[in-house]
Amino acid sequence: MNREYLDELLELLKSEISDAEKKELILQYHENDIAEMLEELDKEDRIKLYTLLGDDNVADVLPYVEDVEELVEDLSTDHVADIIELMDADDAIDILEELDEEQREEIVSLMDEESVSEINDIVKYDDDMIGSRMTNNYISITNTDTVKSAMKKVIKEASDNDNLSHIYVVDDNDKFYGVIELRDLIIARQTDELEKIIKLNYPVFYATSLVEDCLNSLMDYALDSYPILDSDDHLIGVITSDDVIEVVEEEMSDDYAKLAGLTEEENLEESILASVKKRLPWLIVLLILGLVQAFCMTGFDRIVAALPVIIFFQTSVLAMAGNTGTQALAVTIRSLSDLDEKNKIIGKTVFKELRIAFLNGFVLSLLATIFVFIFLIITKKSVIDGGVFNYEYSIRAALIVGTALLSAMTVSGFVGTIIPIVFMKIKIDPAVASGPFITTINDVTALLIYYGLAYVMFQSLI
Repeated sequence: MNREYLDELLELLKSEISDAEKKELILQYHENDIAEMLEELDKEDRIKLYTLLGDDNVADVLPYVEDVEELVEDLSTDHVADIIELMDADDAIDILEELDEEQREEIVSLMDEESVSEINDIVKYDDDMIGSRMTNNYISITNTDTVKSAMKKVIKEASDNDNLSHIYVVDDNDKFYGVIELRDLIIARQTDELEKIIKLNYPVFYATSLVEDCLNSLMDYALDSYPILDSDDHLIGVITSDDVIEVVEEEMSDDYAKLAGLTEEENLEESILASVKKRLPWLIVLLILGLVQAFCMTGFDRIVAALPVIIFFQTSVLAMAGNTGTQALAVTIRSLSDLDEKNKIIGKTVFKELRIAFLNGFVLSLLATIFVFIFLIITKKSVIDGGVFNYEYSIRAALIVGTALLSAMTVSGFVGTIIPIVFMKIKIDPAVASGPFITTINDVTALLIYYGLAYVMFQSLI
């Protein structure tokens, strides 16, 4: 928020003008600005502002408040219930979810049946379904209306519903029929047939559809709102562009958390124990993989003892394998997010990432081979423990590093591509194939390749 706006609002609230003038001037600011002012006030001043604004306006402001629980405590439970009844059902749900269970149940018990029913119509859907994000804030008319009667309905309902850009049309059975843009309704003549301005082929979403499966279509159409239907094609709500933005942010945060090796997103306000529960599961998995990596190393103790110089370049091979796998993972997850193309891009993505990983590995393996060979020549380091510098052994060591790099990067590119695809096939979010998970798997693979090659190249000396 602009600090100047906040200072203006605070000064306005404490001014000597009449309450009616204060209210009129305060309501010229956006609800988000008023919400931030609320959080700056002490309890006494907040209650004065509630009284000044009236329940209708407080109901518009509360959805923008971050710490709802603290502000709700200023008012009686009856009063809070009255305010929440005035909200759209989706906003009311957001407010109620911020409260503790006992407080929430008490408030709901005091609300009227219609408001509770509207809330239940949304909360009955799981959080990952698009129906859980819909709102009852929309205007609908029937396909038997005339232009005149349709306009009367819009004007009558406009005070309670502010999603006016699209008017939804249903038939006599309350099934979705089409959409009218408000602009078309305004410029239509009263003698025109309503049917002529109804868009029949309009994007719709079913309430039980998964949010992640709808995201691309929601963003592609970029509309102000979309109709949400039940399994019988009845119009039961809409999802607005604001809701779409919120969904995208949540999905991005969720994927980011999974890519970081978390079971779900964290926030600063949650307890340490809650954060531990989110981080610990994947850390246990990674610990097990790390132990597997360590056990793999114990199997190559003779190689390490006989060829100590090999250890110098192990980090480079593992790092490049991990980087390649992570790049392939990121590209694959992004490709899989396009639901309409999933079946088409799987084979194409695997083949493409495999070629990219191989070509990158080929170039880097050449550079690594040359660098290692030059390094050994300049330093005159012996490849064999206790031995003397030997050109043939130096060439072998350089080839081990280069070949291992090429092989590990190619395999890592394949692993980084195929694992999220496999996860998707078995109905697990591909983002769960997190960076740390892929990196650890690729480390184990790279170690086996690297020390396996060393054993083959120097078998007679070990």
